[in-house]
Amino acid sequence: MDRLSGLDASFLYLETPAQLMHVCGVIVIDPSTMPTPYSFAGFQAGIETRVRDVPEFTRKLRRVPLGLDHPIWVRDRQFDVERHVHRLALPGPGGYAELTALLGHLAALPLDRSRPLWEMWVIEGYDDDKVVVFMKIHHATVDGVSGNNLLAHLCSVEPDAAPAASADPPSFGRDVSKRELLGRAVLSRAALPVHVARILAPTVGGVVSTVARARAGTAMAAPLTAPRTSFNGTITGHRSIALTDLGLDDVRAIKTATGTTVNDVVLAVAGGALRAYLEERDELPDTSLLASVPVSVREVSKRATGANKVSSLFTRLGTDVEDPLERLEAMAVSNRQAKEHHQAISADSLQDWAEFAAPRTFGLAVRAYAGLRLAEKHPPAINLVISNVPGPPVPIYFLGGRVTALYPLGPVFHGAGLNVTVVSNNGQVHVGVIACRESMPDADALVRHFPTELARLREAVAAAEAGATPIAEARGARRR
Repeated sequence: MDRLSGLDASFLYLETPAQLMHVCGVIVIDPSTMPTPYSFAGFQAGIETRVRDVPEFTRKLRRVPLGLDHPIWVRDRQFDVERHVHRLALPGPGGYAELTALLGHLAALPLDRSRPLWEMWVIEGYDDDKVVVFMKIHHATVDGVSGNNLLAHLCSVEPDAAPAASADPPSFGRDVSKRELLGRAVLSRAALPVHVARILAPTVGGVVSTVARARAGTAMAAPLTAPRTSFNGTITGHRSIALTDLGLDDVRAIKTATGTTVNDVVLAVAGGALRAYLEERDELPDTSLLASVPVSVREVSKRATGANKVSSLFTRLGTDVEDPLERLEAMAVSNRQAKEHHQAISADSLQDWAEFAAPRTFGLAVRAYAGLRLAEKHPPAINLVISNVPGPPVPIYFLGGRVTALYPLGPVFHGAGLNVTVVSNNGQVHVGVIACRESMPDADALVRHFPTELARLREAVAAAEAGATPIAEARGARRR
């Protein structure tokens, strides 16, 4: 029996018509490299060949009677690829504006829970000859790392090569009788007090460590301390989407020159873009925006099951700092402290406590929170979510078509109606922005600042390198 972990199931319970919990990917493909000329029928058949033995693509949910425990995964014996892979033609003139408008509409559609929780929309006619695959898969099925692994089943490193094979044989959850399912649920609920006792000690240790770090000034930023912005309120089901690209060589050059990390540079650029966006609207808060940054704990987790093995750290984005180099320095320090703080907390703490999520109670609480618009009646927990996912460093091919761009899109939440997700791919950094459309009607107004802010940071680094003093000393002089 393949039971969902509490964290996986929580993404189901969090979902409402306005707060959809699927993640998306926008894959732009050049079909000219395909060994066989592109046709939708051939494309759809190729996808079926690659996914039919992959559990994440061919299993569906089975609920536990009375909602006594988290659902289980069972194989969909009636799996039909035609219910998952659809065809669309982009309306004229078939450019970026038409594409992002269509993607915003598709992202706002919920997945059918009676079938495997994914779908693809194959969009033809983009930029004259490109094919775009818009993929949606529920967060209960994947996190950032496992999503990349699933992409490997559809892609290869040569146009005519077979996709990468999984090292493990496919494992589908065993379907069970209603009586056995109910019995296991009762036993699972009865064991919860034992579970509490087991996780209480590491949780208390984490709290003590946090208090000590807070007193020493080395703790990560605390939630519920974020300033309010126009995208921090109750969200609707409408979405706006924007996409852009950055040069990975530029990011790495800045990282090397400043002794920071790629993630530091990406977050500093995002902070600059958000500052510029809010300044244009006379909305810039006096204090810095606060972001939640998902962190994979897959390598250190002690849990063998569960699709999502993630935790989260909180970091200030330096939107209250005008100088891009000073912002990067501040980001590097705060990120280092946040990582050290995060590592001092049990890697499985989020997964452990998520086991207590009750389907009915959780769902009712989320709907009450939205209906009463409580997100607007307390300080925002965070302003937005930012994810940075490493991607393939070499060219990849989707069913033989060269992938020219790969944009990830994460979910948005009540109180945090903006998500920025970044992935590196073959020398580029692809940035995907998705927002509640009522909170941010034009996501391009934000995303267009990303290349500009990267250029500003690159120029600031070059100016510091051209000076007589090292960058670190130059930064210190500016602070004085």
